[in-house]
Amino acid sequence: MKKTEVIERLLPKVTAASASVEHFAPSNIALCKYWGKRDQALNLPVNASLSISLDYLGSFTRVEPVENGVDEVWLNGHQLLPSSRFSQKVSAFIDLFRRDQDLHFKVDTRNNIPTAAGLASSASGFAALTLAMNDALALDLPPEHLSVMARMGSGSACRSLFTGFVEWEMGVREDGLDSHGVQLEQTWPGFCIGLVEIDAGEKATDSRSGMQRTVETAHLYQSWPLQAAADLSKLQQAIAERDFELLGQTAEQNALSMHATMIASWPPLLYWQPESVAAMQKVWQLRAQGMQVYFTMDAGPNLKLLFQQHDRAELLQHFPTLETVEPFGN
Repeated sequence: MKKTEVIERLLPKVTAASASVEHFAPSNIALCKYWGKRDQALNLPVNASLSISLDYLGSFTRVEPVENGVDEVWLNGHQLLPSSRFSQKVSAFIDLFRRDQDLHFKVDTRNNIPTAAGLASSASGFAALTLAMNDALALDLPPEHLSVMARMGSGSACRSLFTGFVEWEMGVREDGLDSHGVQLEQTWPGFCIGLVEIDAGEKATDSRSGMQRTVETAHLYQSWPLQAAADLSKLQQAIAERDFELLGQTAEQNALSMHATMIASWPPLLYWQPESVAAMQKVWQLRAQGMQVYFTMDAGPNLKLLFQQHDRAELLQHFPTLETVEPFGN
C-alpha cells in the first residue's frame, strides 16, 4: 500500500498552521531489537521489539510556520542546507502532514545525545517532530496514530513517543495501522542504563542502509525473526517478574545475535571498534566476578550497560565516564 493512501486514512485535512510549538521526546534503547523491514516505504518491521526510554536524554524540536516557500531545518544550533540529507528527510516527513498544501516550517531540533552515533537520536528526533506537527496543525491524533506517523519517519521513533518499557507491535495489516508502540504498565525502580560512549561521530553506514544490506545478503538473517520472537517473550516475563538476570542475559544475547547477522552480510558490516570489544570484555569480567551487569548495542560502536542502582558506585570505578539514567527513579 502507498504511503499517501495510509496518510489519507490517518490525517484530517488542515488549512493553516498555529504559532511556534516545541516538544521533547526521549531516546530509547531496544532490549529486543528491530532489525529488518517487511515494507520499506511504511517502515513495517519483520519482528516485534521492546525498548526502554532514556528519560531526559533525547530531542527537543520546535516547529513554526514560515512564509518563504521553503522549509528551514536547524540541527543543534546550525542551519542546514536544503540539499543536505537530514533536511531532505525532515521535509519529506513534513510532506506527509501538509500533503499538497502551501505550508512551510522552520524545524529546530536540539539533541542532548550524540547525533547518528548509534544512540537513537533519529528516533527521538522524529518522535518530537511528530508531536510538534500534531500540535502545530491541531490534528489531535490519538497516541497510536501518532506512533504510526512517527514510525514513517524512523522505525524506532514509534517507541520514543512513550516512557518506560515500550513494545512495538509488528502488526499484520497491509496499511500498518496496527504497527505502533504500546507503553507497558510495569515499572522497575532501581533499573539503570549506563552509556559507554566509544565514538560520537557519524556512522559510516546508517541504520537504514545497514538493515537493508543485512536482509538482502546475510543467510544468517533467516534465523533472526525466530530469535527475536523468543527473546521478546523472555523479556516480557523478566519485566513482569523483575528478573534482572533473565532480562540482562536476553538483551545481551539479542544484541549480539543482531550484530552477528550484520557481520554475516556482504560486504561485512561491523559497527564495533576495538574499544567496543574492550568494553564488552570488561563487562564479562565484572560479571564473572559476581556483578550483575549486561550490555546491549544498537547500530553503532557505543555500549549501553544494564545494571541496578545498588551496583552504580562500583561500576563507576570501572567506567568512570559512564553517564547513567534511571528511567523509573529509585
